[in-house]
Amino acid sequence: MKKLLLSLVTVLLVAVACGEDEGASVVGGDPAGTTVTLMTHDSFAISGSVWEAFTAETGVTVQLLQVGDAGTMVSEAILTKDAPIADVVFGVDNTFLQRGLDADIFAPYESRNLDVVFDHLKLDDNNRVTPISFGDVCINYWIDALPGTVAPATLEDLTDARYASQLVVQSPETSSPGLAFLLATISGTDDWEQYWADLVANDVSITAGWEDAYYGEFIAGGGDRSIVVSYASSPPAEVIFADPPIDTAPTGVLLDSCFRQIEFAGILAGTDNPAGAAALIDFMLTNTFQEDVPLNMFVFPASQSAGLPPEFVEHTTVPVEPHIMDPAEIEANRDRWVDRWVEIVLG
Repeated sequence: MKKLLLSLVTVLLVAVACGEDEGASVVGGDPAGTTVTLMTHDSFAISGSVWEAFTAETGVTVQLLQVGDAGTMVSEAILTKDAPIADVVFGVDNTFLQRGLDADIFAPYESRNLDVVFDHLKLDDNNRVTPISFGDVCINYWIDALPGTVAPATLEDLTDARYASQLVVQSPETSSPGLAFLLATISGTDDWEQYWADLVANDVSITAGWEDAYYGEFIAGGGDRSIVVSYASSPPAEVIFADPPIDTAPTGVLLDSCFRQIEFAGILAGTDNPAGAAALIDFMLTNTFQEDVPLNMFVFPASQSAGLPPEFVEHTTVPVEPHIMDPAEIEANRDRWVDRWVEIVLG
């Protein structure tokens, strides 16, 4: 789950250890004994044992610099490109990727482990960024609370009167899943502007962020709305964190609504530790890192060889045909689309 904050937070060294240089990249020589600064978003989480394994393998330690959400992070990397404050950035997703590419903030690097990545996640032929994880922003619904217990099957269904006052979404101005859902409606409906006008007429509720929606107005947090914009991985989270324990997820996913978010890592141009940065990119594609991702960040590993936790296998359905859009198209139109959304929904 992603909790998107706006503040700049510096996290101290997360791993200090020594070991053999078994996995270091040949880029720039031997990085053993150096520190790599990883700029990432506020919802980034990886087990300490994973960082210990990286340090033991390479002799490199990692310092985390957590910088708001994906958009804030990309903006910070661009503002500091002439004197980078990090070596590697992780969490640039496809909704902000083109902004980073256009600003030329990344140094091209083809990881030695790139062949394990699903081909459909590779959006940059020049390897300026490397896919690390992916997830799908989707409509979730509380199964036992739906009006008439009839689940919506399409995006258009959400405008039906039987779902009046049931849907809560996040603003695309302030929320990553909110932006992803807006893009899904632009991609997945014949007239997205009219679609949102219909949602407004059906009493859609708007929140600033995911937490306000899911743990505020949605039933999961004690609210009275049965439908929310969340993630395809929300059902296994409901099972994992249930108290008392449950065997079946109380939520379902509207697969027709899903927009795929791909998260990338990239070496920042101008880094003074290219070897350490390359070693970190390589390590992020190993099973040690990839298999730690799902239960920490509730997204899927980009590696085809990484195993999934049983909760993901049993309680998650990965959309076969999620909505996805060319990053260049998103960058060219995002501000205009969001401004028009504000006029329709909040105007």
